Amino acid sequence: MLAMLQPVRSILWSVALLLLGNGLINTLLTLRGTDEGFSSTMVGVIMSAYFVGFTCGTWVSSRLIRRAGHIRTFAFCAALCASGALLHIIFVDPWVWIVLRFFYGLAFVTLMTVIESWLNGQAASHERGRVFATYMLVNLGAIAAAQQILRLDTPGGFLLFAVTAILISWALLPITMTRRQQPTVPENAKSSLKALIGFAPLSVTASVLSGLAMGAFWGMAPLYARQLGWSAGDVGTLMSVTILGGALLQLPIGRFSDKHDRSQVLTWVVIAAAALAALMPFAPNQVALLGLFFLWGGFSFTIYPLAVAQLIDQLHPEEVVSASADMLVTQGAGSALAPIVAGALMGVLGPQALPLYIAAVLAVLGAYALYRRRHVSDLVYGHPAHFEPMTQTSPLALEMIFDDSQPDLFDDPSFYEEQERQRLIEAYRQRE
Repeated sequence: MLAMLQPVRSILWSVALLLLGNGLINTLLTLRGTDEGFSSTMVGVIMSAYFVGFTCGTWVSSRLIRRAGHIRTFAFCAALCASGALLHIIFVDPWVWIVLRFFYGLAFVTLMTVIESWLNGQAASHERGRVFATYMLVNLGAIAAAQQILRLDTPGGFLLFAVTAILISWALLPITMTRRQQPTVPENAKSSLKALIGFAPLSVTASVLSGLAMGAFWGMAPLYARQLGWSAGDVGTLMSVTILGGALLQLPIGRFSDKHDRSQVLTWVVIAAAALAALMPFAPNQVALLGLFFLWGGFSFTIYPLAVAQLIDQLHPEEVVSASADMLVTQGAGSALAPIVAGALMGVLGPQALPLYIAAVLAVLGAYALYRRRHVSDLVYGHPAHFEPMTQTSPLALEMIFDDSQPDLFDDPSFYEEQERQRLIEAYRQRE
């Protein structure tokens, strides 16, 4: 295992430091905005700006890397993110924060594209699955740990913003000192969203609605806990517990879906997440609420990767890259809208509007998934894909997952025979 990780060790160190800083600033800004008297709706708009920038960045990041190279692009975008963190404390104004969050999101997704393209290039093809699993472990672990840094100072001080800038700046050190050869970045894949909606509507719908749910959590959960009267440290605990639930429960649920009907597993995971969110307003105490968030994180963090695996089940090999990019865009669109809607509802109905909003979104997805199961049978081409846990990332990560999830299928004649059989079945059903 250590030998396998040796080529990507410096990249993983940069990931850990970068995600520590990013995880801290995302929660910190919600708390600081609340303390400054920003309305719930305005806080939601500020948080949405990050997701808008992140989604837009998926189109420009590859071009920037091809123009400047991996290390220079990483240094450029890390400088933007670190300075942006400090500018938030210099200009405490919601409209300035909206602009800063947009450019921060655009720079951050470029940083992730650099990292994930480098992981793609350094990891051997037969090791990419394990490298990606380690990468996700570092990713989620760093975000969870970042929430505990909130205990160092109050959100109203300067220290936490300085720590964010320091961590992001330190992320430059391992990756800029590496002697590893820089990989090439592929051209952006042509969009196939219209086709995806036609033959994989459940996956696309799950992507959008999971974004509407998870974007509300990432953007507004700190405000929710703050309005309940929790301290900044308790807010950090809530975020950490939810992330740890997602980290610990994703894999067993996903591996279960590899061996059973994936659409059925997706349906019940969504329904369970909706039920857990609906129970949150009735939690009798803080410990019970933390327990509900832990379980909810385990189920809700699984929805998007299940949708991706469900989609790959239905794809031909040449369709994977463009489809994975479109899935990220649809999830990003949902994530961008979610904090605005959730923030407006919280401004009118109070903090409990957040879990009820999330429950309603997931209930709609659960109802649609049940409808699909009763009335439509989704085709699976060839062998099913393997589930891989993931968070919001760049299209290159999904390419890495797929490369290793089916390493030897395309050398197997039976794979193509099965594909042809499924094509004939589909043609027959269309004639009926």
